[in-house]
Amino acid sequence: MTEIIKIENKILSMRGKQVMLDSDLAELYEVETKVLNQAVNRNKDRFPENFMFQLTKDEAQRLRSQIVTLSNKSHFRYLPKVFTEHGVLMLASVLKSEKAIQTSIKIIESFVKLREYCLSYEALAKKIREHDRKFDIVFRVIDALNKPINTTQRQIGFKSEKKKKLTQ
Repeated sequence: MTEIIKIENKILSMRGKQVMLDSDLAELYEVETKVLNQAVNRNKDRFPENFMFQLTKDEAQRLRSQIVTLSNKSHFRYLPKVFTEHGVLMLASVLKSEKAIQTSIKIIESFVKLREYCLSYEALAKKIREHDRKFDIVFRVIDALNKPINTTQRQIGFKSEKKKKLTQ
């Protein structure tokens, strides 16, 4: 369970996709980043843009500023590659080790758990918005009821002679 939490902390959002850095994946697969990227480069046809993409200089710079504990990531010698959930699955077939297969399973479970969390959060947000609209109507009615009644309006109806004399 703690391994899944460790993995979830390495899932980033880039270009509107949930991705993982090549260096983080290499660490999880217990291989060097160089070895992981060599395997990917030998099998480029297995990694289309929606499976894996290389960060731009600006994206890498922003990422570097976001990472608090830089240690060995204090600078990027090469622009990092990032892998989507599908790219992680493909990595297992490219790396061809038992460790890669087991690690990929845990990573995919983390992606699924994160997606489920996001969906439940969206459902909760939708319910809150619906309730807010209902409360908005109630508050408008309460505000209308709390407005002072305009008493300067002319009264409608019959006035007796006694009342006419009293009001004059």
